[in-house]
Amino acid sequence: MRQGRLIAVVGASGVGKDSVISGIHEATPGSYVVRRVITRDPQLGGEIFDAVSVPEFQALVQDGAFVVHWKAHGLHYGIPVSAKFQLNKGTDCLVNLSRDVLAEASKIFPNLLVLNITAEPEALAKRLAARGRETEEEIARRLVRATKPLPPGLEVVHLSNDGPLAQTVARATALLQLLEV
Repeated sequence: MRQGRLIAVVGASGVGKDSVISGIHEATPGSYVVRRVITRDPQLGGEIFDAVSVPEFQALVQDGAFVVHWKAHGLHYGIPVSAKFQLNKGTDCLVNLSRDVLAEASKIFPNLLVLNITAEPEALAKRLAARGRETEEEIARRLVRATKPLPPGLEVVHLSNDGPLAQTVARATALLQLLEV
């Protein structure tokens, strides 16, 4: 049985990673969306995630509940070990992953494929403002971070999400099918 691919969907905040993940999942029966654990207030919306407090998150780290975890933007994020079980069954897993942990993830997941979603800065700024979760200063910091390069040596597919979401999802799905092992 083939090992599933971990498809790490990365990109700047507001680029539409969760929308693209959802669209790919709907278009690709049998794929699995990894649900992140985040120390974010569940009332803030956005992606579907498991909300925990910082002490709960730290206890989960101590218990070995995450295959990878990180801190960004004042929040803690974790990828549950259940992702490895899905991959071992041959299932391709989609996950919203931080660019900061890609090098670590490439050592953990032998079939890591990075789907790098991009968008024009003006589009990102509008999307971030529409979310209503960040101040103007926080949005400015996120826009600066958007230009951060990816680590070298990864298998990366670059995809613009400046047009209609349906077109982006169709292109992403076609590219992922072409790159199947």
